Amino acid sequence: MYELNVLKMNCGGCVRGVTQAVQALDGAARVEVDLASKKVRVATDMDFDAVKSAIINAGYPVTEASGS
Repeated sequence: MYELNVLKMNCGGCVRGVTQAVQALDGAARVEVDLASKKVRVATDMDFDAVKSAIINAGYPVTEASGS
């Protein structure tokens, strides 16, 4: 599972956008978003950089990202 800090998320539409960006690459990915803390956890077989890139390409900067 990967955990990322995702900036500029401030509404349900943002949560949907981040989730759809990840699931467009892996439809089976499990995406958990904590809007208050701006943390996103992703359970997937995809490479960490692919997950990070998908979120960034959707317009949401990623900081202090870590893989676990």
